[in-house]
Amino acid sequence: QVQLVESGGGLVQAGGSLRLSCAASGFFFSSYYMSWYRQAPGKQRELVAAITSGGNTNYADSVKGRFTISRDNAVNTVFLQMKSLKVEDTAVYYCKAEVGRTTYWGQGTQVTVSS
Repeated sequence: QVQLVESGGGLVQAGGSLRLSCAASGFFFSSYYMSWYRQAPGKQRELVAAITSGGNTNYADSVKGRFTISRDNAVNTVFLQMKSLKVEDTAVYYCKAEVGRTTYWGQGTQVTVSS
C-alpha cells in the first residue's frame, strides 16, 4: 500500500526557512518521479518542484532560486528546502507520486508565512 507522509510545515516569518519531508512507502521509491505541490486558500493546486529518479529537477518560476528539492533513496524520502520565504508561499504543501497509472498524494502539511 502506497503511503506518503509529509512533515516539517509550520509558521515562519517572511525571509525565514523551512524544510519539508515526505516519507514514502509501499513502492520502489528510487525508481519514481516525485513532486511537491501546494494549494493556497481559494486557489488551484500548483506544481512547486519535481525530481526524477535520476535526480534531475524542475521548479515553478515563483520558487526558482529559493526552493530546492532533493531525495534520499536510502530512506525513501523527498525533501523541499525552502528559503527566503514570502507571505505568498503560504499554502498546504503536498507530496505526490505517480506509480504506474495511479497518482498518490500525501495528506499535506501547512506552511504559513507571516509578514
